[in-house]
Amino acid sequence: MSGPVELSVVVPVKDEAENAVPLLNEICAALRGRTSFEVLFVDDGSADETVKVLVAARQQSPELRVLRHAKNSGQSRAVRSGVMAARGPLIATLDGDGQNDPADIPALLAVWKREEAGTPRLGLVAGQRRKREDNLIKRISSRVGNGTRQWLLQDRTRDTGCGLKLFSREAFLSLPYFDHIHRFIPALMLREGYRIAHVDVHHRPRAHGQSKYGTLDRLLVSLSDLMGVRWLRRRARNPERIDEV
Repeated sequence: MSGPVELSVVVPVKDEAENAVPLLNEICAALRGRTSFEVLFVDDGSADETVKVLVAARQQSPELRVLRHAKNSGQSRAVRSGVMAARGPLIATLDGDGQNDPADIPALLAVWKREEAGTPRLGLVAGQRRKREDNLIKRISSRVGNGTRQWLLQDRTRDTGCGLKLFSREAFLSLPYFDHIHRFIPALMLREGYRIAHVDVHHRPRAHGQSKYGTLDRLLVSLSDLMGVRWLRRRARNPERIDEV
């Protein structure tokens, strides 16, 4: 594709050969005729046929771009790689396992345009899952984690684990980067003086493959990251506005 685009959709994937192309088709169906867009799938060192099936899919989907990490670097790095390569000023992200519904992206885009028209400095429209289609242990651990995070960070978001988000490329690249940043984007947007908004979205069962996260390892990493982000927020000093005089 050539020419400007309004929206870049960034999808991090690892070993999602069975989910990638159906998800791509859903994204294109949701956005064609609504906005100018591109779709960047960022392969994070897959060992299966994910890259092969995506490259083949470009014949039917000219909006598609495929990036590949030489080695596995994690979901946050994959998102950042996609954002850095994106051509659109707006970024939508969703998980590569197909559990986020691409049909919700237009709703996030509509809220963005409405909110941004009213008050400037909107940085993020975050999806929040109405009903989790995960097992009981994952739902309980997520509820505990979200509650702890809200208590410590006051980030005004009940579900930061939802991969479906829409944000300003410029705002995202102004945030301090670290591994697992994707779980703390609302708190960091607020730290930089941006406004955030929320949209309730659907959540679907995983159709193929297995989750890349375990419950215990995710909890231990999140606790460490949580304290780091809390420190970042406490050390922030925001001028609110910068005027050239």
